[in-house]
Amino acid sequence: MDNSSGVGVLDKAAIVLGALEAGPSTLAQLVTATGLARPTAHRLAVALEHHRLVSRDMQGRFVLGPRLGELAAAAGEDRLLAAAGPVLGALRDHTHESAQLFRRQGDQRICVAAAERPMGLRDSIPIGASLSMLAGSGAQVLLAWEEPDRLHRGLHGAKFTATTLSGVRRRGWAQSVSERELGVASVSAPVRGPSGRVVAAVSISGSIERVSRQPGRLHAATVVAGANKLTEILRRVQVPQAS
Repeated sequence: MDNSSGVGVLDKAAIVLGALEAGPSTLAQLVTATGLARPTAHRLAVALEHHRLVSRDMQGRFVLGPRLGELAAAAGEDRLLAAAGPVLGALRDHTHESAQLFRRQGDQRICVAAAERPMGLRDSIPIGASLSMLAGSGAQVLLAWEEPDRLHRGLHGAKFTATTLSGVRRRGWAQSVSERELGVASVSAPVRGPSGRVVAAVSISGSIERVSRQPGRLHAATVVAGANKLTEILRRVQVPQAS
């Protein structure tokens, strides 16, 4: 069967990725596995590396890159959103504060689900709202477990520091006070996909008068429990095996 799409460079890139599915490859091994000319195989592998679809292991061999895992996680977004409603509702009812689910999109974080407290004012964040990755506990969580180079780039202009993110990784949750918006405090925790990668952040936010200047003391355990419930839901879903 002809697997050609008619777009030659795309077909060759797919061949390279398919070859790497079998495991790490040197350039010579990649040439043998794909049947591509050495300059072509090298040019494609380096281009795919630029887009993080391919990376290198400690021996310098080509391997599948982290971007593929990110795309796979995004493919599970509908499942995550379906599970988020009840979890966020329970968080809101337990804390009496607004609860949100954020996903990173480039230099922004998007509120993809929310459960608002009945009388929320400036601490309410509507679904679809786009917030900066430079401030707030949700941004801290979405950045804290990134690869070192992306983490350090993300710190440029941020209102938090590398030391802050180190604390987030150690505790497993983040808090912010008047960091994103004056008078508002929040607590966030990571949701992980089946691979263990952080795919979203669960947050609660409210006025400092209600949640205090140490919101983690009041709500971290509850927020972490909610995030862990979503993580478990994502991990329980298995891809059906062919019979």
